[in-house]
Amino acid sequence: MMRILTLSYEFPPIGGGGSRVVAGLAGQLARAGHAVDLVTMAFQELPRRETVDGIEVHRVRCFRRSASICSPGEMAVYLMPALRRARGLAQTRRYDLIHAHFIFPDGVLALALAHLTGLPYVITAHGSDVPGFNPDRFRAMHRVLAPLWRRVVRGAELLISPSHNLTRLIDRAAPAARTVLIPNGIAPARYRADRPRLRRILVVSRLFERKGVQNLIRALAGVTHDHELHVVGAGPYQPELRALSERLAVPVNFHGWLEPGSAMLAELYETASIFVLPSEMENFPIVLLEAMAAGAAIVTTRGTGCDEVVGDAGVLVPPGDPAALRAALVPLMADPSACRALGAAARRRLEQRFSWAAVARRYTEVYQDVIGAPPGVPEAAGVAV
Repeated sequence: MMRILTLSYEFPPIGGGGSRVVAGLAGQLARAGHAVDLVTMAFQELPRRETVDGIEVHRVRCFRRSASICSPGEMAVYLMPALRRARGLAQTRRYDLIHAHFIFPDGVLALALAHLTGLPYVITAHGSDVPGFNPDRFRAMHRVLAPLWRRVVRGAELLISPSHNLTRLIDRAAPAARTVLIPNGIAPARYRADRPRLRRILVVSRLFERKGVQNLIRALAGVTHDHELHVVGAGPYQPELRALSERLAVPVNFHGWLEPGSAMLAELYETASIFVLPSEMENFPIVLLEAMAAGAAIVTTRGTGCDEVVGDAGVLVPPGDPAALRAALVPLMADPSACRALGAAARRRLEQRFSWAAVARRYTEVYQDVIGAPPGVPEAAGVAV
């Protein structure tokens, strides 16, 4: 058994796909018999301390306005109370290592804790914490804080990247970084893949321009079909998307942000015939894993990190190309059997490659390498999800 101090400013119900990775991995490790403490942000009326899926969760007071989006300033405010709480835990519990999720802000926290406690740390990068991944939001932050970013990365025993796409960006920013590739995971049983399908197209995404939802709306403009378009997510680009859908006469059901694990979100995943993620840049999107678990036919973009997830179990189109999206969607909307076949292939690929049992085994090996523990212990092996 290992004792792991996990740091992540986002943990369900707040945050996006990265927070669900944190919860899934930490829960799997706890089920395997490891002791996992997690320090994260408080939000509204969430308990300051509770046990979630075997994880002892410690939420620290800070200022955060939105459940779905966190600004650099809000991240900075989180650091000092999180450091105090994490240091207090480290003084009373014999941790083997620190696992920080996100280079910013939690890598900064891990660097400070390592200096104060001598504990080694590893970091899982999730996308926007790497320069060049999300220049629309974080270009200025990465430019100003580049020396600190490099120091955090240098101090880590290992930097874990979920995708080749993100690894290339890390190598460009820090060529000497010690990087290992471990994909994100999901519990396949979280979603049913056997429910009757409605004539429904689903998008689940934070609403930024680079996510490409505008290209999907343009792709459907002027196309005669009987499918509903549902968009789940919040973000600053939502007003532009609403205006575009009205201007092009493409009806869109905008649901806003839905809490991960909610019955409404599960119903949308499990009954949609087609799931579309038209993003221009991704890391290893959890929404694609969720759509694969639910057995939806997937249309997404090539060369963006999305193709690493779906492989040949989805339809791939160039990013930023409404005409290519239209050419992919029109045949699927006309052929429910093709949608079912694609959805079944996606579910099979998920079960074979991306279950949390398989992913947690890789993380356990990394932890053992870092702390010098002997291999071959049965912690993650054989744990069902």
